[in-house]
Amino acid sequence: MSSGRIRISSRDNALLVRVRRLNVTPDAYRQLGQVWLEGDHLVRAALARGWPLQELLLPAKREADAAVQSLWPQAQKVRVVDDALWAGIGSLASKAQVAALAAWPGELPVLQGQSSVVLDRIQDAGNLGSILRSAAALGVRQVIALKGCAALWSPKVLRAGMGAHFALHLVEAVGEPELDGLDVPLVATSSYDGTSLTDVVLPDPCAWVFGHEGQGVAASLLARCAVRTRIPQPGGEESLNVAAAAAVCLYESMRRRAQ
Repeated sequence: MSSGRIRISSRDNALLVRVRRLNVTPDAYRQLGQVWLEGDHLVRAALARGWPLQELLLPAKREADAAVQSLWPQAQKVRVVDDALWAGIGSLASKAQVAALAAWPGELPVLQGQSSVVLDRIQDAGNLGSILRSAAALGVRQVIALKGCAALWSPKVLRAGMGAHFALHLVEAVGEPELDGLDVPLVATSSYDGTSLTDVVLPDPCAWVFGHEGQGVAASLLARCAVRTRIPQPGGEESLNVAAAAAVCLYESMRRRAQ
């Protein structure tokens, strides 16, 4: 598949300019139509799910590495970057030994009748990535990020997701009215309201709703929810981190589905 190696020795190379923009501006992928995959794990996770690599990038010092060479045939182009320039690529403190650009899937529609997660104004990249990982692992098909959420395909969320992005149908920047197209009940979590998760009747499929780290789920979105539930916390903490709460709730849905 690869059309051969292309060497990059100029900091002003158009490809490197694009990569820097993708790293500096979290939602730059919307304008550029590409996502930045930094590190061997993300690159191989994309390939394992059938995602084609438009550009494979590696430092010159890794050009003879057999493990990296095994990736060359799976990329449309292979770019060998001078080692001095590679030091300024990406945002990892410990520099990755390989990276890639892949096509952003674009603005996808809401799928009807699917087990889903709805995210309301969640801002932390680590939380978003963790929720995506739990969703992919526990049988969720679709994640919908409402307007006000951090960018799902930003490099930080991609790294935190550890490859989960490639297993999910991701919808971004939609309004609450578009949730009508889900055609499954919405289920909200609350630290102070609703039936205990151990006792609540959970519809299946459903769409779990998880809200802002500090403010929770917006009142207007809560009003759309058919079910409200709370996670028992006998230890007495006020609330769980949103990513931890999502893992608990999605696991409970999976557990009941398997019964």
